Amino acid sequence: MKIAEKMIRDVMTRGVTTVTPDTHIKEIAERMANQCLSGVAVIGAQGDALGFISEMDLVKVLHKPDLKQLTAEDIMSSRLIAVAPDAPLGRAAKIMSDGHIHRLLILSEKGVGASQRPVGILCTSDIVREVSKAG
Repeated sequence: MKIAEKMIRDVMTRGVTTVTPDTHIKEIAERMANQCLSGVAVIGAQGDALGFISEMDLVKVLHKPDLKQLTAEDIMSSRLIAVAPDAPLGRAAKIMSDGHIHRLLILSEKGVGASQRPVGILCTSDIVREVSKAG
């Protein structure tokens, strides 16, 4: 099987660290630093994905005078580019390449339990690792 035909679920990093919209920026930064994360998903009360916060999102707000008062809702990117776990890796790679994106949020499939909940993250490093395994 070609790498591009593999399903995202077979390559993605399972489990997503999540925060709520009212989580303070300091706690988000601490989680990211302590768990060596490049980002966290922001979820609503029902567990649905509302946004994503990357390291860059934190860096962009460093100059703000009210830095300590900022919450996840204030800094998250709500323009979510997400794909389902059963999509082919080639499709994800094209989305990432075209949009100059380093990670995609993988959301649960519609009709499988609660849909639109984060189930994993696909990073460019996951794809690179997969290419390195190809014999």
